[in-house]
Amino acid sequence: MTDSFEDQPPPPPPERASLRDGLRFAFGTLTVLPARITRWDRPAARTGMACAPLAGLVVGLLAAVPGVLLLLLGGGPMLAAAVTVAVPAALTRGLHLDGLADTADGLGSAKPADDALRIMKQSDIGPFGVVALVLLLLVQVAALTEAYADSWVRGALAAVTAAVTARLAMTLASRAGVPAARPEGLGAAVAGVVPRRAAAAVAALTVVLAAAAALPLGLPAAGRHAAAVLVALLAAELLLRRCVRRFDGVTGDVFGALAEVSATTALIVLALG
Repeated sequence: MTDSFEDQPPPPPPERASLRDGLRFAFGTLTVLPARITRWDRPAARTGMACAPLAGLVVGLLAAVPGVLLLLLGGGPMLAAAVTVAVPAALTRGLHLDGLADTADGLGSAKPADDALRIMKQSDIGPFGVVALVLLLLVQVAALTEAYADSWVRGALAAVTAAVTARLAMTLASRAGVPAARPEGLGAAVAGVVPRRAAAAVAALTVVLAAAAALPLGLPAAGRHAAAVLVALLAAELLLRRCVRRFDGVTGDVFGALAEVSATTALIVLALG
């Protein structure tokens, strides 16, 4: 024997990742919650992005708690809404908001794909990004204010539904056939990893669960929550197609923009009730 056992290269990772590896990938990538990523490969990304709505569920619950507490302690619905909007930003270190701003700058630049991607990688935020951020945060707070003004239950459900839908949009954007715009970064790691049938199944299950969660408020509320998820996914799909055409694929910034746009759209639909 010329080589000891210790000198042998480690075996390649299995073709499938465990649910635990996937959850670590989802929470470690999409939140700042303590989750040590054990695998950073395509199988782990596949499981992790399919589990992304679960990360959204935790983020949504953590966002709803302080909003509800403020209402119960005598705070107004706008204060509760503002704090609820702030929590997901803190739990992602503002990365999704930053992705929205960078994507807005890239789309608004009217530059070729390579130049637009270069603009998106810059550390500063341009005028398109600033306007997009301000308007989006205003709409989110306004929509949640409407929900909290009706009841703390409706406000909490709206916050959770929006957070779950935001991550579900990422699951669908990770489906097979969606290319990456760059050979590196989060976009390259997760682009095209989720089989189309799996993505569709996760989306269908999320719509059903959103309706079921709102069912105690009545059939109209259940239908409204299901519609909110579907309309939000439609808005995310339109943005995704625009970004793929514009940038020749997706990036981590695009995923952040999809999350914020879908969450905001869901909140708008829920506020209409």
